[in-house]
Amino acid sequence: MSARLNRRRFLQVSSAAAGLGYLYTGDAVSVVRAAGANDRLKVAGVGVGGKGSSDIDQAGNLMEVVALCDIDDNHLAPKAKKWPEAKTFFDFRKMYDEAGKSFDAIVVSTPDHTHALAAALGIRMGKHAYVQKPLTRTVFEAHLLRKLAKEHKVCTQMGNQGTSENGLRKSVELVQAGVLGPVKEVHVWTNRPIWPQAPEVTADKPPKEAEVPKHVHWDEFLGPVASRPYAAKIHPFAWRGYWDLGTGAIGDMACHTANMAFMALKLGHPSKVSAEATDVNSLTCPSSAHVTLSFPSRGDLPPVTLHWYEGKKDGKKLTPPDALVERAVKLAGGKGLSNSGSILVGEKGIAYSPNDYGAQVFFETGEKADGSTKPEKLAVNGKSDQGQKAEWVEAIKAGKPELALSNFDYASFLTAAFLLGNVAIRTGKAFEFDGEAVAAKDCPEAAQFIKYEYRKGWDMLERS
Repeated sequence: MSARLNRRRFLQVSSAAAGLGYLYTGDAVSVVRAAGANDRLKVAGVGVGGKGSSDIDQAGNLMEVVALCDIDDNHLAPKAKKWPEAKTFFDFRKMYDEAGKSFDAIVVSTPDHTHALAAALGIRMGKHAYVQKPLTRTVFEAHLLRKLAKEHKVCTQMGNQGTSENGLRKSVELVQAGVLGPVKEVHVWTNRPIWPQAPEVTADKPPKEAEVPKHVHWDEFLGPVASRPYAAKIHPFAWRGYWDLGTGAIGDMACHTANMAFMALKLGHPSKVSAEATDVNSLTCPSSAHVTLSFPSRGDLPPVTLHWYEGKKDGKKLTPPDALVERAVKLAGGKGLSNSGSILVGEKGIAYSPNDYGAQVFFETGEKADGSTKPEKLAVNGKSDQGQKAEWVEAIKAGKPELALSNFDYASFLTAAFLLGNVAIRTGKAFEFDGEAVAAKDCPEAAQFIKYEYRKGWDMLERS
């Protein structure tokens, strides 16, 4: 990757920043500490198994890996072998205390419940941060990370790699150019959940307790959440379906599948949130849910109602209305509706993406965007996950946070909006949302799900 931005690249992204509305501008950018063009950045990986394995590998292609942290010794060992000079830890608090001066950036790929703390501790030390999607487990955490990133003037990126796809970027440009006309309605659906949760596992049918494997540091895995006994299958994957550890289907996939629509329509705080869900319980995420997010007008853009569908109800997968499905299927050549995807409904026609990442989009108005198309205002990338890291590193070297398109000034709004869907599921109530106060109006029980108290010893999120 070129260490310097050529003039065309700089102009492309600068133009894009103005159009997207959430990216850093003005003085907030001008004072960011930039790495020297020829400096070799040093990086630490927090969570290096599962998705974290490829994340640290890709970061290691661009930076020097000097520290590694994972609560699972079996995940840590192969990475320690790959980078024998890197210091290893199973507690990221100790990593920052003992090795914090040795690296410039962090890659956080832990379970959802430790994203915010692992990132916040690093950002407060001036570390540039790459954090896997969803950015955080709670709404409050998402907006806190955005504020911290601005305050400490670091370059950030969320790991929703579809953002780097040229098809998504071109689609964003087309929608913003008005090819669909005013868009007031969006539908997004997913093939998740694909892990144990309701109705298989609920508060009335909890998982069987088991002995903690010798290679797992369970207390460090739990981190800021309340202590609980170890249970088989929660680590390393099934945690996604547990309310205190994961964010369920909407948290796992909305940052991917709804990303194109959210960016194209310049969405931010929803003004009203509601949900219909089945098998709602206090332990695990539901077996199905239809979440509705209402967004207010934004400048000359009209209000938008966004529908999210997950899981199955009465044995049938939740999807958009049949009439829209028929139009989408016809638009894509007569094939059945994709397992995951999105539909934007405009006055001039619909846009249908049969893709988790919004990387391929069919427009009823005749346009099409995919990997073979190139954006004109947004920077050309098209390198998926590796490209997502490269763009982040480019931002660091240039000292310009806005070059990373999924930086926290955008990603926090994307994440938090859909996490509010989980709040509506858990309360069982519709509510209006005050974005400035980060609070649900007329629904006091929502507060406990928007923000929670961290466990003693891990309660450092809001400390200076």
